[in-house]
This record gives sequence, C-alpha cells and structure tokens, in this order.
Amino acid sequence: MSTEQPKNPLHGVTLAALLRTLVDELGWEELGRRVPIPPFLREPTFESSLKFLRRHPEERAVVEALYLATRPPIG
Repeated sequence: MSTEQPKNPLHGVTLAALLRTLVDELGWEELGRRVPIPPFLREPTFESSLKFLRRHPEERAVVEALYLATRPPIG
C-alpha cells in the first residue's frame, strides 16, 4: 500500500501548521470574521482552536478550504 496522496493538496500539512499559517497571514480577527467559530472569536488561542477543530470536522473542513484558497495555484 502506498502512502502517497498526489491528489490530496493537504497531504503532509498538519492541522497545527495549517492553523499557524492562517494566523500568521490573516490574524485572529480576520480568521474569526471568515470562519466565525467560538475559539476564533472569544479570546483566541492556538491550543483552544486546535482542540475545537479536532472535535468538529465540519468546521475543520471550512478552515482547510480557507487555507487552500489562500495558497498559490499549483502548476
């Protein structure tokens, strides 16, 4: 079985790295505006946001989509 996922643009990107990139590029305020979930809106912290996103796959998918939308196109 191969571990490669050539069609998965998130392959090799951890949730922590993805979130750190978004926070560095957008900041908590803009991130909360674009994805209005509690850990982004009320006293946001990296740890509380990771914990929330790991427990809520629907919101995680929204954050992952935002991350992909902020990346330059491949190819």
